[in-house]
Amino acid sequence: MPSATRADLLIVGAGVAGARCARALRRRGFDGTIVLVGDEPTPPYNRPPLSKELLLLDAPPSEDLLLAEPASWYERRGVELRSGVAVRSIDPAARVASLDDGTEIGFGGCLLATGAAPRPLAVPGGERALLLRTLTDARALRAAADRLRGAPAVVVGGGFIGVEVASALARRGMRPTLVEMGGQLWGGQLGALLAGWAAERLAAAGVEVRLGVTVSRIDDRGAWVGDRHLAAEIIVAGVGVRPRDELARAAGLAASDGIDTDAAGRTSAGGVWAAGDVARVAGRRVEHWHAAREAGERVAGSILGEPTPVVPVPWVFSEVGGTPLDVIGDPAAADAERWIGDRVVVATADGRVVGLGVLGGAIRPVRARELVARGASIEEVGSALR
Repeated sequence: MPSATRADLLIVGAGVAGARCARALRRRGFDGTIVLVGDEPTPPYNRPPLSKELLLLDAPPSEDLLLAEPASWYERRGVELRSGVAVRSIDPAARVASLDDGTEIGFGGCLLATGAAPRPLAVPGGERALLLRTLTDARALRAAADRLRGAPAVVVGGGFIGVEVASALARRGMRPTLVEMGGQLWGGQLGALLAGWAAERLAAAGVEVRLGVTVSRIDDRGAWVGDRHLAAEIIVAGVGVRPRDELARAAGLAASDGIDTDAAGRTSAGGVWAAGDVARVAGRRVEHWHAAREAGERVAGSILGEPTPVVPVPWVFSEVGGTPLDVIGDPAAADAERWIGDRVVVATADGRVVGLGVLGGAIRPVRARELVARGASIEEVGSALR
């Protein structure tokens, strides 16, 4: 299709939030022009498999299986996809965006879905550490792991990415050490019980876990932790991300740890929405695929003038040493936690459930979200076990 110079909706950022918004609009009968611009060379794709299936499976999934929509979908649905080009600036008042290829696009409405960028390892030699955010990053890490089977590796950071990467490297035959500066995995945000279980599960899978220690520098032979040197052929840093909100800030939009939006994704500028990892929705920013997908759909409803649904309870899925893990709600808000059997950790505040850690699909995620949303009792959680 010919390149548009104006769009009824311009979507900046070719991730799952933007793709979901376009998909929801077309499914609900929106027939205006949509232009989706992304700075990566590939169509929008799902990021969770980058630290899971793409690293774990003997035969990695093809690019087609990773895509948020088939590559042919955009033309079929009348969505102009511009890959490999970045938006340099937007002017919300003039309703125009400037691209780094020298072109401009006028817009009626704009969705900023620019995602997040991994934080570099801020120590001497930290540039030697691999990061994992893009498809290119994941393919490079897999290739290195396959080339260096049996060799030691160091993973810096005990959050979701660090835990998943350490698990995957062990699965691929490497000898990883996971280094976390906090006293618990996930920085204690998932509670002591789930963190303790994960540390044991990682150890059983062949990952050495070192808590309460900090990497001070990186050299060409490994990582230094205090005065001890950890030999490593691969070093991976998973020390968090920062929202890519520079475009919004330069345009004068309100931003605080991400672009500030209401529950419908509306920003401080009329006609401009934000969704996904870059958005701070009603005071909270959630960095995960489910939140991005659902936010893209809420923005579509807002564009169409539909009532804004309640923002659902957060749901993050992960994998620890081969065991699937669903985290529902906000375990960090709890004042108590306990196991139900050996497959569910229940986090409560004043006796009501505020978070669940579910192993191996012991409770269906939809049911778990419903239980947390209404602050169910521990007994109700027990009755929901499969």
